[in-house]
Amino acid sequence: METLVAKERPDTTQPAPRPPDVRRTAKLPFAVRWRRDWQMVLLMIPGVLFLLVFFYLPVIGNVVAFQDFQPFLGIMHSEWNGVQNFVNLYANPDFWDALRNTLILALAQLVLFFPVPLALALIVDSLVSNRIRRAFQTVAYLPHFLSWVLVVALFQQSLGGAGFVNNLLRQAGLDPIPFMTNPDTFPLLVVAQLIWKDAGWAMIIFLAALTSVDVALYEAAAADGAGRWRRLWHITLPSMRTVIVLLLILRIGDVLSVGFEQFILQRDSVGPGAAEVLDTFTYYAGVVGGDWSSGAAAGLAKGVISALLLWGANTIAHKLGEPGIFQKRGQQ
Repeated sequence: METLVAKERPDTTQPAPRPPDVRRTAKLPFAVRWRRDWQMVLLMIPGVLFLLVFFYLPVIGNVVAFQDFQPFLGIMHSEWNGVQNFVNLYANPDFWDALRNTLILALAQLVLFFPVPLALALIVDSLVSNRIRRAFQTVAYLPHFLSWVLVVALFQQSLGGAGFVNNLLRQAGLDPIPFMTNPDTFPLLVVAQLIWKDAGWAMIIFLAALTSVDVALYEAAAADGAGRWRRLWHITLPSMRTVIVLLLILRIGDVLSVGFEQFILQRDSVGPGAAEVLDTFTYYAGVVGGDWSSGAAAGLAKGVISALLLWGANTIAHKLGEPGIFQKRGQQ
């Protein structure tokens, strides 16, 4: 008679031991970390100084928004007037026109521009030939390195009143189309310029996200009979969802910064009623008009609204189960 020996089972009544805190065990003395990472710290110094000088120190100048600022008196000796600059700003109809134009142009850029880099990344990833892929990427990247002066000049030479397209229309006996001077189609024009200039550069992050998709998932789906579109919808896009949501949140947080050079170069062509945005309004009110306090108030209001939009978009991402760009300590 064989004796049955029961296998020893773990006691499930006792809680399992918690794994050691990796952050606590991995923490090394400062001297050890410095000897290990001093080269990286030295490489970071120029970037940190750049941020301090051009981004953080200018924040101190926001106190001008609460003063009756006089340049010859300076910040220390100008009189304080509380929120009177904001009251004057909100009573100015030009500010509301600039805000309306900014929101319209930002919505057009968000809806029409944001999907283009993703589509380009999917196209590049689907190319079989590495030579064609590199050539496509190079052609798509190049416009990013051109200044807005050159971009607007190229569009003027192509779509302007004496440009290539209108010359062809005249030769065909047709009336020229005011592509560059029509206020009604100006949002489409600036989005087309933005797509031509920066869509290729923006697809780099999506290409990097595509490299992390497991190829075995595609092979398993193809073996089950899934076509290209089903693999795209059920594998590729869900795998990139976190990156897409992250970039969308960042874009929403920067939605009021639709651009300065692009609009100030074309402001006279279509008129301030169509091309005046918050950035150009701040420039003309503060620098050109000499009302530094109103310009600072407009810039500060824009920053506060952008921060609220960023916080709201990140909160919605958390509700949808995405990590977003920042989390509470307990959620990590």
